[in-house]
Amino acid sequence: MVEVKHIVKTFEGHTVLNDISAVFEEGKTNLIIGRSGSGKTVLIKNIIGLMRPDSGRILYDDRDFISMDKPELNRLRREMGMLFQGSALFDSMTVLENVMFPLNMFSHESSKEREKRAMFCLDRVNLPGAEHLFPSEISGGMMKRAAIARTIALNPQYLFCDEPNSGLDPKTALMIDDLIHGITTEYKMTTVINTHDMNSVLNIGDNIVFIQDGRKEWQGTKSNIMDSGNKALNDFLYASDLFRKVKEAETTMEEG
Repeated sequence: MVEVKHIVKTFEGHTVLNDISAVFEEGKTNLIIGRSGSGKTVLIKNIIGLMRPDSGRILYDDRDFISMDKPELNRLRREMGMLFQGSALFDSMTVLENVMFPLNMFSHESSKEREKRAMFCLDRVNLPGAEHLFPSEISGGMMKRAAIARTIALNPQYLFCDEPNSGLDPKTALMIDDLIHGITTEYKMTTVINTHDMNSVLNIGDNIVFIQDGRKEWQGTKSNIMDSGNKALNDFLYASDLFRKVKEAETTMEEG
């Protein structure tokens, strides 16, 4: 579990995060949603340590992230995996070499054992036979799966994803959603996803945090988001064709 308590972050006198508190639960896909400029990217950057909040606390299973010394931070970062928006694979490395990269850096296992672990991860993300290909030789969806394999190679407890469906077609995006959700559940990870994808909200939104103008406006699940009663959230959701169609379908069923 990751918990943020009363996080405040300002830039040049402008408050970007205003007293945000939220809980991101273990074994669930926790989504951060909101309009561009709402503060959700700054929030996740504070959670993973790329920024430091002006005030507040960040707890990883009751461990205070902000007060950790360097050795403690290094140990915690070994427990964290990051899936970047553009996959961030190394072009000069094969798929297998990319997945082995964090293992070669941090694992004390033998070369054979590291390769076995990397192949297991590639199999887990359904990439059989792609290990000797280079990123330029595979599709965007395959690149994303290879990036997920690399992210889970060290068996992280905490997984952070920045717009994992960016640039993917709807069918591939749903596949990536299902893969991330399946891995989260299987390994009981605390997964935090920064997303604009409304399909993801309805598909894998176990726990959803809605940010508006630097404040947490609402927190709930995919099962109650349609009936939240929160005007700011409704205005955000129904700007999406998907949510309008879902709501129209629900209304039609109720009238029928």
